[in-house]
Amino acid sequence: MSWGNKLLVAFIAFGALIGTLVYKCMHQNFELVSKDYYADELKYQDRIDGANNAGKLSAVQVSTTGTELAIQLPKELNGQVLKGEAWFYCATNAADDRRIPLTVDDKGIMLVDKSKLAKASYVLKLNWENTSEKFYNEQAVSLR
Repeated sequence: MSWGNKLLVAFIAFGALIGTLVYKCMHQNFELVSKDYYADELKYQDRIDGANNAGKLSAVQVSTTGTELAIQLPKELNGQVLKGEAWFYCATNAADDRRIPLTVDDKGIMLVDKSKLAKASYVLKLNWENTSEKFYNEQAVSLR
């Protein structure tokens, strides 16, 4: 094989390598934390204020039972009308994220069926509010 043919084979191999890399890059999945990232960033001060408000209360406790996950909101809020959301954020796979409306009993406990969640590590992001203040809490939860 002459040097010209070797050079041609090298160029073809290089072109095939670059084509393969471009194809793989074009089909890469890029998942963002939020589809409205910039709009959410504008609301970030509310999140900081909510975390400060929640820091003044007793801690949110998360415990697992056989088939349920129990989220205990601060006892200072027992008996109050609360509305909000529990966001189970899975950093490794956006398809495993779950947003559940906050429904607590008179003791401030919310029960979540674990069968609705994938066996993964989550960041539980709780947003809730009473009649006068907003609260925010974030903590790691593992369902493995």
